[in-house]
Amino acid sequence: MAIPLSYNLRNLAVRKTTTIMTALGIALTVAVLVAVLALVNGLRTAFEASGNPLNILVMRKGATGENNGGITREGFEALKSMAGIARASDGHPLASVELVTVINLPSVDDPNGMNITLRGIAPVGLEIREDVKLSQGRWFRQGQREVVVGKSIPGRYPDAQIGKKLHFGKGDWEIVGVMDAGNGATNSEIYCDLNQASGDFNRFDALSSAFIRAVDPVAAEALINSVNDDRRLNANAQLESAYMESQTSSAAPVQYLGIFVSIVMAVGSSFAAMNTMYAAVSRRAREVGTLRVLGFSRPSILTSFFIESLLLSLLGGVLGCLMVLPLNNVTTGILSQTSFSEIAFNFRAGPEAMAIGVAFAMVMGAIGGLFPAQAAARKEILTALRDL
Repeated sequence: MAIPLSYNLRNLAVRKTTTIMTALGIALTVAVLVAVLALVNGLRTAFEASGNPLNILVMRKGATGENNGGITREGFEALKSMAGIARASDGHPLASVELVTVINLPSVDDPNGMNITLRGIAPVGLEIREDVKLSQGRWFRQGQREVVVGKSIPGRYPDAQIGKKLHFGKGDWEIVGVMDAGNGATNSEIYCDLNQASGDFNRFDALSSAFIRAVDPVAAEALINSVNDDRRLNANAQLESAYMESQTSSAAPVQYLGIFVSIVMAVGSSFAAMNTMYAAVSRRAREVGTLRVLGFSRPSILTSFFIESLLLSLLGGVLGCLMVLPLNNVTTGILSQTSFSEIAFNFRAGPEAMAIGVAFAMVMGAIGGLFPAQAAARKEILTALRDL
């Protein structure tokens, strides 16, 4: 005969102080884990939203990031004549050579400044990036020191507002617009005219990368093979989506550290749950004896105490998820290990992260409740009735 679940719920309610304290310990552990998962998920979403399956990124062989890509204008002329590149309605190839570097701006997190990616781009580069739209102001004009900033930048960098000027290169650059790339990493970049930027940074021929649009997936694979096999170019091509996926390595140290901290906290929380349940077994010895007299078997008592521990951990798991909810969609930033510039993104504590957090709490409850439940089930009837 099984012990009713209401028995466990009433016991948790009666011991409300102990229940709340133990649940809060589990909740803090779950909150740390879910917050880390939300951070990694937000960064991964930013990069996944930036990758078009037909876009190909070309950099110098051995380069790990665009800011050391090393594509020359001569090499780009040979590149854009290759077969398989898509063309616009007027017939020009959808291929863009770009200059990528970093500039330093004071941020809300660091008044001494953080690196931001600056991208010198030609009109065809904007044409290829169909997901990038202008949300405020206007696009920069060619040959002018004007920039358009990603939508994540004005909120994190007080100097990066429309109408203000940024000083880099050989002069002051006016902010004339804000662009919106949805959830993409472009929201953390600043765009300007390619020729003006290459002149200001004395890099007219030593550019960074090329960006091309293939006709279809088959043509994209053929283009990648052609570029990689062409010794004249000394370049490496890969799908934009593959490059963006590799950028999530920036979050790996944070993820590993967060999981390590969560495991350490989980050990403590498991012991707290175990102590709580051992104390409950000790205080409720007569109850256990009474249950045995009423005909409840040892397996029923073990199951009952084990379920009570799981209910306690479930409460902690739910509380932990609720603690993280205010972080959802909060903008933060992390330093990219390849571009050495900040990437802004939003925390994304989705259902998957919440489910992992609750499951993690249940594991803690199972570990913390198993041995006390066994101790309760092993008690002899007469011994249990004599215990205070």
